[in-house]
Amino acid sequence: MGAARPWGRTGRGQTKPWHATCTTQRVAPHHNLWRNFQHGSSYRTSTLSFPAIAASKKPIKVGILHSLSGTMAISETALKDVDLMTIAEINAAGGVDGHMIEPVVVDPASNWPLFAEKARQLISQDKVAAIFGCWTSVSRKSVLPVLDELNGLLFYPVQFEGQEQNKHVVYTGAAPNQQAIPATEYLMSKDGGGAKRFFLLGTDYVYPRTTNAILRGFLHSKGVKDADIAEVYTPFGFSNYQNIVADIKKFASAGPTCVISTVNGDSNVPFYKELGNQGIKATDIPVVGFSIAEQEIAGMDIKPLVGQLTAWNYFESLKNPRNAKFVKSWQDWVKKEKLKDYPVTDDPMEASYIGI
Repeated sequence: MGAARPWGRTGRGQTKPWHATCTTQRVAPHHNLWRNFQHGSSYRTSTLSFPAIAASKKPIKVGILHSLSGTMAISETALKDVDLMTIAEINAAGGVDGHMIEPVVVDPASNWPLFAEKARQLISQDKVAAIFGCWTSVSRKSVLPVLDELNGLLFYPVQFEGQEQNKHVVYTGAAPNQQAIPATEYLMSKDGGGAKRFFLLGTDYVYPRTTNAILRGFLHSKGVKDADIAEVYTPFGFSNYQNIVADIKKFASAGPTCVISTVNGDSNVPFYKELGNQGIKATDIPVVGFSIAEQEIAGMDIKPLVGQLTAWNYFESLKNPRNAKFVKSWQDWVKKEKLKDYPVTDDPMEASYIGI
């Protein structure tokens, strides 16, 4: 992590706390990746209303495969919206070689087998050139056999566990060496609280389990014993965190402790509420989350959470002209479309924008 600051850093795997005002600190979009996509005609982009310039040219269809209902809707709906904004933006500029981009939006409803069915529909029936979608690794892995069979292309915008390479997937999110390990290094540092004990809490699926296996190996390399590592998993949609938070407090009684959270979706809300209910403060037990942003904490009382951390590769507050344009475009889109609870841009949104 280098010389860490307690509320953020630029570069891969940065960390920042939540403040009572919900201010954020962000990192630049991936410039080289964007340039490659921008000049590659096989990666189709462009709007919801088609300018006259493209009236004689056939639109290029792209699929948007994000959960708009179920446990992951709290996280994925904003990605669908930023996808539509980006497509509209490109279409308004004339599309791709005069072709408009036509988005085909489907709702896999946080149902992992349904992701595969919807991907098949998008490729076979709707004839999309590419799919932008998925959040959880289990949804991505559900789609992989369909992509392999039908020669499809998926742009995947969320951090993941790594240990996968597929010619049909463009991974625009972070792997553990770019997010989880730098965040853990920060928590072990003096600035991060000097943690000696580590409570690994996650949703029970491949990304948290694999990431925590990688983290356990990293901690072992730093001399941390298994007795100083706890590992707990809960199902998707889990809401009763009273006993787990009590266990965190008990575990922390034996030495400086941090919590590393790979909890996903709407389970973040009851987890962080219970931290507040049981009086856990960042100064006592810092918690870093890898799958939580403003969408997940909208409507929560964040005063008890001041100082708690999230680690991403992009934060909205980055000061440069390109990011300012992206943020302004999003704010204008939210107002135009009358969207709710989307006050800021976050890392998966930025990765979605870059992908398109």
